[in-house]
Amino acid sequence: MEEGEYLCIIGPSGCGKSTLLKCIAGIWKPDAGEIYIDGKLVNDTPMQERGIGYVFQEIALFPHKNVYENVSYGPTVKGWEVKKTKTIVEEILNMLKLEERIDAYPNELSGGAKQKTAIGRALASGSKLLLLDEPLGALDAKVREVLRLEIRKLVKDLGLTAIHVTHDQEEAMAISDRIIVMRGGEIVENASPRDLYLKPKRIFTAYFLGETNLLVGEVTEKARGKSIVRIGSNDLRVKGKVNPEAKRVVAAIRPEFISITKKPKRKCDNRWLCKVKSFTFTGNIIRYEVQTVDGIPILIKIPSTDGEIEAQIGDEVYIEFSSRDVNLYPYPEEGLEKEISLE
Repeated sequence: MEEGEYLCIIGPSGCGKSTLLKCIAGIWKPDAGEIYIDGKLVNDTPMQERGIGYVFQEIALFPHKNVYENVSYGPTVKGWEVKKTKTIVEEILNMLKLEERIDAYPNELSGGAKQKTAIGRALASGSKLLLLDEPLGALDAKVREVLRLEIRKLVKDLGLTAIHVTHDQEEAMAISDRIIVMRGGEIVENASPRDLYLKPKRIFTAYFLGETNLLVGEVTEKARGKSIVRIGSNDLRVKGKVNPEAKRVVAAIRPEFISITKKPKRKCDNRWLCKVKSFTFTGNIIRYEVQTVDGIPILIKIPSTDGEIEAQIGDEVYIEFSSRDVNLYPYPEEGLEKEISLE
């Protein structure tokens, strides 16, 4: 990764995210492979000599030390001058907006303030590489939303490099420059949040990141950069290339890229007749589950403020979507179920 980059690692539980972080930190030694930090091989370098700040999900603050003493722990142990330590710690506490809580002890702090203190402690010793292992996992949703942006701003303002492991995909999309998707101890895909979400190279990434409809079909026609795929009794028009040898394919379409209407009015690439099976109001979004005439289930997500459609269970509706919003993949050799397995 590049210096100054904010990298997030996501993947199913047990895929090796935290293990990778611990190997980088020097907590665990890898069985094979090499780890370089700032161009130097560090496989045999002790953790304390790697120049790394580590923030755990479990907020392991010293209960008998106040905020200032917790944050200044690293410089104090390293024997830094008191004046230098004080200057650095106060600067970090100001950036973290903890300057008014320097005398507070961990049991007097909110969850967000505790995690800020832990981050401050990781930064105070002058580390240029910050490792964050599920740092916001134990916090309330609203606190997470605010703190994740504060962490990113802090990292960027200080010119640090950060590797952030998280289960929260929205968190990863919001704060990272680049995301690594892992499964079974391996990197599946590595790209910017936008590319991973809109144009994933692997079916697993499309399936794992957010929600998507995966439709299996047969290519019936290819011409001028477009393909026609037969899915049940419907034709799917797709803009873009597919493997020339692929006959059987998987089409991926995000539910928010599909619209739903009772009376088609506009021209569109794809329009299928469906029946509403269920719908769920989730606040800003209404989730519709519909079935094609062949019984193929399709998920649709529309803004709850869209008053144009008020479909009920059992109603016949048309779903519409653009050929540009469909990603096409050759059908996996080991089968679709194996390709999207979380293990």
